[in-house]
Amino acid sequence: MLNIEKLTKCFGEKRAVDGLDLHIRPGEIYGFIGHNGAGKTTTLKCVVGILRPDEGKITIDGVSLADNPIECKRRIAYIPDNPDLYEFMTGVRYLNFVADIYGVSSADRTERIAKYGDLFELTKDLAQPISAYSHGMKQKLAIISAWIHDPKLILMDEPFVGLDPKAAHTLKLMMREVCDAGGAIFFSTHVLEVAEKLCDKVAIIKEGRLIRSGTMEEVKGDDSLEAVFLELEE
Repeated sequence: MLNIEKLTKCFGEKRAVDGLDLHIRPGEIYGFIGHNGAGKTTTLKCVVGILRPDEGKITIDGVSLADNPIECKRRIAYIPDNPDLYEFMTGVRYLNFVADIYGVSSADRTERIAKYGDLFELTKDLAQPISAYSHGMKQKLAIISAWIHDPKLILMDEPFVGLDPKAAHTLKLMMREVCDAGGAIFFSTHVLEVAEKLCDKVAIIKEGRLIRSGTMEEVKGDDSLEAVFLELEE
């Protein structure tokens, strides 16, 4: 679903990402962990086409991001760590705006807006301007907008920040539903307990370099993910 080969991105003399190799297969929830500044957000921004890699190759569902960026973007959704929404719009207008971009039919968007609005208990607020939303409500709206076009690959940067426990549980179920249908999830998180319980595979990055990756059992063995992460970060 997602192939990252020898990805390198520099900012001046700093190598934010240094020769990164990752492969996320259909059906996998793949966690991406590392300290602040390790290169997680830079990697995600390269994968979704916000940043241009200095070196390396990225393919999404068999399509080269460099050769066909628009087709790649049709197949993915991205939730940044701090979603910037058009606050002058109402929630439902914003969701319809995103649906228009992806060419989602009237029937499909109506069904999905109703489904996910109810799941996140946001339906009654969709007629309100986004400027009136709390941070948690904006995060829920960003999640719904990512699911609106039924993407094959969803990339998220710290998606659980700002969510209450019920909404976080709902998101976890939605993530598994995507993977059960043959899609894939690639997300960064600082919440190691969530990663340990939720992810099929995990990658640990330090100073732009991949230092360990694999199934949860391969990465942590008999220890907790937190213990392994702290040991590798020393």
